[in-house]
Amino acid sequence: MSIDNRTSNSEFEARRDVAKGAGTVFLAKTGSVIEIITQPAYTWMFGLATYGLYSVLWSLVNLLENIADLAMTAALQRVLPKMEEAEARAAVIKAAFILGVLPCLVLAFLISINADQLAPLFNVADKDLAQLETGITLFIWALPLWASLEIATSALRACQAFGPEIRLRLLWEQLSRFVLAVLLWSFGVDTLALLIAHLMSLILTTFLSLRLLHKYCDLKLAWRCNISYSIYRDLFLSGLSVLPANVLSRMFVDMPAIVLNFSLPGAAGANASGLYSIARKLASIPQLVRSVFSHVVSPVGAASVNREQRAAQALYTFSIRLSLLLALPTAMALIMAADTMLALFVTGAAAAWPVVVILTTARGFEAAFGPASALQQVISHRGLPILNSAIGFLVAMIVLLITFSDYQTVGMAFAVASGQLVIAFMSVWQLAKTEGLKPFDGSFKRLVIGASLACLLIFLTGLTMNSAPALVKALAITLSYLLALWLSVRFALPVKDRDALGKLGRRLKLSS
Repeated sequence: MSIDNRTSNSEFEARRDVAKGAGTVFLAKTGSVIEIITQPAYTWMFGLATYGLYSVLWSLVNLLENIADLAMTAALQRVLPKMEEAEARAAVIKAAFILGVLPCLVLAFLISINADQLAPLFNVADKDLAQLETGITLFIWALPLWASLEIATSALRACQAFGPEIRLRLLWEQLSRFVLAVLLWSFGVDTLALLIAHLMSLILTTFLSLRLLHKYCDLKLAWRCNISYSIYRDLFLSGLSVLPANVLSRMFVDMPAIVLNFSLPGAAGANASGLYSIARKLASIPQLVRSVFSHVVSPVGAASVNREQRAAQALYTFSIRLSLLLALPTAMALIMAADTMLALFVTGAAAAWPVVVILTTARGFEAAFGPASALQQVISHRGLPILNSAIGFLVAMIVLLITFSDYQTVGMAFAVASGQLVIAFMSVWQLAKTEGLKPFDGSFKRLVIGASLACLLIFLTGLTMNSAPALVKALAITLSYLLALWLSVRFALPVKDRDALGKLGRRLKLSS
């Protein structure tokens, strides 16, 4: 076989691997629509202030976990795909659990016995005040559970088992949490209901994730095997190299609700946290596009770079082209339907509308840049993600200082949006400079026109239906969104990309 044929096959295989994995993850992630039901229901059952307290505590757990797990989730993505022998893979997974979960257990113990000292830091409604200390004592044990779940599912992704772990986390975790919360609410449990339901759902999902991981890696072998110093060293150094970047990136997600709660007194702090959390949940919908490709590109990208640079280039530009055509119309549809979606939440949630618009716009453009930051973590210099996150965080802090005193929640949204866009842009620019991976090719102009026309169609539909009943407006925007996606992919995406979509592309008549 000639070199050109081998290169062409490598590029096609890269696109096919990404398309297949992304399709599986996307279908699995449709379980996230459960949140569209559960989050409004939580606000109606427990009130905005209690939902805000729950959001702040969960944000703190998330933030602490991203520090205490020593970035073992990212380390697994870099180290595990290189291991070919079963015993070596088992040893890597065992070492990741030891390094990532033990610090979380220690931290959870220390916080639980000092809950009385930490409780005064939180601003809550009067009805939640009596249960606050108990809530902290109980809910902090979500920390080691979440670390275990994150490491187990990261190992599954490193084994390129994309669909099962996402279904597990977004279907079983979300559904079980909702059922438990409804049961506790029906028995009259108020403040602690969401916390207990969340904790129990994590126990269930962690157990199921370990059982699933056993199908891909013998956990009995992992329990018995010895771990060499080199495995500990590789995992620790790989995790340490991305830990600051991961923590800074996570701060964009979790810190806003915490800062709002700590900055505003009493129920106002809890309500502000609740409003921001509602907006963040809705604005994360366009991020589905980015997370789908990020889940797939990290392990596939590491393998492609080991084989051939041109294969990595192929999967990178392919993922960006698809992201651009999917993310921007998704963001536009959400913006046009934001007021309708906020009406599903408890009275007062409409105040989150400007925050939804700001965060969604930023998330749309961030997702349109593709999974550059995820790919950078597995193939680039380890210091670059840290640099990008630090600069993005600095930009966000400057914007926050300028806007927070006057605009509070809206100012926080502007700050977060600014920082995230800076990080995304720098990742794309650095991949081009350091790895020679160009984000765009000759099809870029056609892609931008296609995405712009799709957004225009959705915008005009939403504008036309602005005075229509909520259900009619939502249906019209949904139909125009689906039509816009089909048209943009069918006529703006290059033929070679549409062919890589496989059976799904043929069934949707996307392939010629």
